[in-house]
Amino acid sequence: MKKRIVIKVGTHIIAADDGKLCTSRFEKLVEFLSLVMDKHEVILVSSGAVATGFSKIKLDKKIVSNKQALAAIGQPYLVQYYNEFLQKHGKFGAQILLVSDDFDSRKRTQAARDAVNTLLKNNILPIINENDSTAVEELVFGDNDQLSAYAAHFFDADLLVILSDINGYYDADPKEDKNAKLILHVDKIDESKLCQNINVGSKFSTGGIVTKLKAADFLLKNNRSMFLANGFDLSDVKNFVLEGKHSGGTLFAPKKL
Repeated sequence: MKKRIVIKVGTHIIAADDGKLCTSRFEKLVEFLSLVMDKHEVILVSSGAVATGFSKIKLDKKIVSNKQALAAIGQPYLVQYYNEFLQKHGKFGAQILLVSDDFDSRKRTQAARDAVNTLLKNNILPIINENDSTAVEELVFGDNDQLSAYAAHFFDADLLVILSDINGYYDADPKEDKNAKLILHVDKIDESKLCQNINVGSKFSTGGIVTKLKAADFLLKNNRSMFLANGFDLSDVKNFVLEGKHSGGTLFAPKKL
């Protein structure tokens, strides 16, 4: 049965710390997206605009206006790169830029939903990102983990997949504790876990494990599911999404009655 899946990709999955896109990872990611599109409806939420912009012009990212400019420069290039690789699989994508306010208005939410539904109906990949050039508050404090969770909820997706630099959710920080164990299933998140300090994966990132837990918590409370897996090695997410096999990664899903 065809499902609707939102896939969120962090900056550090597609770009190195110098802001340049990692072509090999980008190509493997798009190949995966194409395979999923053959079986399901796919909505992509992709970070990377600021990093892509920085690869074109070196502006000081500590200055908000510079970061806005980098996002404006990088966003069209980012979508162009996606389309260059998608074309190899006979597909293409379309850009949708959103801010949190778009989900606070029924009219604006419905307009975005209509656009997404039309794209999916025509087998076009919606490529969503925050409108960082104008949404200063979101640029400074926001992250695409939260945006992807809202997209999954308000665009009525069956599943949110977040691809990160970790294999899933552990009972301890695997970077500090070699005995940390991967948790395969989570149906509830302790509030204390949502108040930890945010540790980002690269200097271009705005998220961390806490923002992913907040995204999962939002979806769990709305009776929806999220799968967190490694974006460098796509074997676990391929098994889960394409084969229905849970060999790795963490599934955040409501407890079945």
